[in-house]
Amino acid sequence: MKVNKWTMSLAALGLVSLPAAALADESDKMNNVWTALSSTTIKGYVNTSMHWDTGTGNVPAPGFAFNAGKQDGFNLNAAKVTIERPLDEAQWAAGYTLDLIFGPDATTYATTLDSAGDASPAAIKQAYVALRAPVGNGLDFKVGVFDTIIGYESFDAGNNPNYTRSWGYTIEPTTHTGVLMSYQVSSAVSVSAGIANTFGPAINARANPPKAESYKAYMASTALTAPDDWGFMGGSTLYFGVINGFNTATGTQTSWYVGATMNTPVKNLKVGVAFDYLGTSGNDANVYESGYANAWALYTSFQASEKMSLHLRAEYTSTDTALLGTDFGPDTTTTPATSQSVILGPGNSEVFSLTGTIQYDLWANVISRLEIRWDHQAGDGDMIGYGSELDTGATPPTVISNGDRNAVMVAANIIYKF
Repeated sequence: MKVNKWTMSLAALGLVSLPAAALADESDKMNNVWTALSSTTIKGYVNTSMHWDTGTGNVPAPGFAFNAGKQDGFNLNAAKVTIERPLDEAQWAAGYTLDLIFGPDATTYATTLDSAGDASPAAIKQAYVALRAPVGNGLDFKVGVFDTIIGYESFDAGNNPNYTRSWGYTIEPTTHTGVLMSYQVSSAVSVSAGIANTFGPAINARANPPKAESYKAYMASTALTAPDDWGFMGGSTLYFGVINGFNTATGTQTSWYVGATMNTPVKNLKVGVAFDYLGTSGNDANVYESGYANAWALYTSFQASEKMSLHLRAEYTSTDTALLGTDFGPDTTTTPATSQSVILGPGNSEVFSLTGTIQYDLWANVISRLEIRWDHQAGDGDMIGYGSELDTGATPPTVISNGDRNAVMVAANIIYKF
């Protein structure tokens, strides 16, 4: 029996009465609504920091991810809200995830460019429908916008061993719009494969032009986990991944990743390694330059006590192009707005980095960290952010002189997770 909303409202006030069948029908509908909502969760965090870049002068900061504009001051990095319904154990399970980001770090996502080419402090990080089909152990799908499948670190700083991001993270893709399939072959082996519109990250972006309308990005990965009976190595993981596709800012790109996290004979000590390689083909109507960038990283983490942990990261990064240059935001003179990148000086550029982090959790639900980071520029080229002067009259801006090849930063990071 169907009852309109006006009648239901009068019934709620006691002004009219309804047949028992009608009440039961509406009760079933409300129960269905509450059943759907009961499995939905809301979580997130607020991420803040304090930066001090040692030395004098207002020189550009090193161009690793999320570092621009944060020198010598207090910062809101990002606030994130996640609304999701995870997959349950049903054979034909379904759910969804919606990640929303607010704050300055959101402007690093190309999805934040509005019709006028302005960067907005709000972005959709993920928005996908999750599905499971009863194939073997269960074949899982993500359909929509999802995080990239490669990398040792993630956007969520609180999930990383260090506060600042690595150069490896800086050259990796971030998000894709497409379909991703994942399958747990066994407790030791899992695989994933997907297809997306582009290398990323703009939502619904296409490779056309200059590519054909059918040109897509492809990705695959596998994770191997050591069995528990492997002694101290039990639970250690080894990960491989590759992504190839068109990047609307730099051309056709291929990203390779190999990483591992290993337990050690020393209790509470873990070691991690990561290698990233990013290559640009430069064959798209001579618009994009060919080049490469690679990054090696070694991680160590030691849980000193229930509340205190120590983390160390050492990196070596090299490039022959502007792949590690700072993005100077959208060029609003073009329609649509396009990204501008810095062309680095001639020759190869190399960077050695060392990052030490102390985390001590004083308050419930709060991550509190103190970090010291040193970046050293080497090689013939000159990466923006090490005391270089920038010729802003050039298009795009270019480096015109070398400067201080060392950058030292001290940072405090406070994150509340809810």
